[in-house]
Amino acid sequence: MHMDSRTSSSVNVVFWTLCIMGGFAILSSTMAKSPVLKPFSLSLGTPTDWTGVVASASTIPGILVSLPAASLSDIFGRKKFLLIAGFVFASAPFLYLLITVWWQLILVRFYHGFATAIFVPVAEASIAELFPNKRGERISLFSSVTYVGRVIAPALGGYILFATTDDFHMLYLSVAIAGVTALVMALPFLKERKQPIATRQPSAKETVKTMFYGWRAIIHNREVLVVSLVQASLYYAYGSAEFFLAGYLPEVAGLDKFSTGIIITSIIGVAIFIRPYMGRISDKVGRRLPIVIGCIVSAVPLLVIPLVTDFTALILLAIIYGFGFATVTASTSPLISELVPREVVGTSMGFLATAMDVGQTIGPIVSGFILATSLQYAGVFPSLALVVLFSCIVFALSGVAKKKLSSDA
Repeated sequence: MHMDSRTSSSVNVVFWTLCIMGGFAILSSTMAKSPVLKPFSLSLGTPTDWTGVVASASTIPGILVSLPAASLSDIFGRKKFLLIAGFVFASAPFLYLLITVWWQLILVRFYHGFATAIFVPVAEASIAELFPNKRGERISLFSSVTYVGRVIAPALGGYILFATTDDFHMLYLSVAIAGVTALVMALPFLKERKQPIATRQPSAKETVKTMFYGWRAIIHNREVLVVSLVQASLYYAYGSAEFFLAGYLPEVAGLDKFSTGIIITSIIGVAIFIRPYMGRISDKVGRRLPIVIGCIVSAVPLLVIPLVTDFTALILLAIIYGFGFATVTASTSPLISELVPREVVGTSMGFLATAMDVGQTIGPIVSGFILATSLQYAGVFPSLALVVLFSCIVFALSGVAKKKLSSDA
């Protein structure tokens, strides 16, 4: 698609606005959780058997809302939903300041979860439409910017708690500043006229009919289901690896907290730098090869980790795993947007986000049962590798993206 310089400049402004909004938004939402959530919930007297609910409350909207919100953005336009997400990012932090009993924290966390659930798939759908020939590179670059916010948040939040002697209100005011900044970055979308919007507002009946049409199109698209399986499997493994490495490294490898933090952070650190390059490569060579190679590369370290306790070897394995993870995720989002008609691109992104959330939620639960067996960590990490390799085999045999897809799909 050829664009004159003025149009190209306008598109780039929209893209970088989304990136900056995403960086502050994810910084805000992550800092509201890590590392403050557990001590804050304990200070409220949260019963032990409810702490898991507090932790997972914000992930539930991702499973429930990502698909409907992204589908509705296909009908009513992206900008409305970017503004809604911005409003939630900005308003939720102030609600933490009003909490006086533990069960209110669950409600606020649930509300806060709507922001990311709406924002990420809608933003990625917008970028896929803005850059039909550079979807891999641009979606990956956007994702890397949000990863930066995710990586900075725990350290910044921890420093604020340290500097203020565990002043939770001051921490959540800081969260609010980042959230309001995300909303401010979204305000230009009030004037953005480039997004496709309906000339006549459809009725509620028409909206529901159109939305279910999109869902049926996705569910009956075998290629979309295969790519979503890969995404779910990858995040099944990632969510579990991140969680159980925090136990394996000190308990089995005998590493201190600082070394443990470095190894776990290196996974995302590598992904931040590698993913845009892998996205650019997938734009040129197609999505199939990066997904297959990335799955294999990410599975190998998971098989080896239980055999290793040396810090240097473990950080090398974490870097290799992060490289494989980034290589796959740089291709899944652009690929799924190329497998569906343009009018359901948002729906496809919402479906992929739902698959990701389901995988990331189920992974630690199943792995926890494996940890409880006699195999312990020697069963956990190889089981994650097997899940990734299974999805890789299904993808390879399915023939999805066997030839380089047209970007105008």
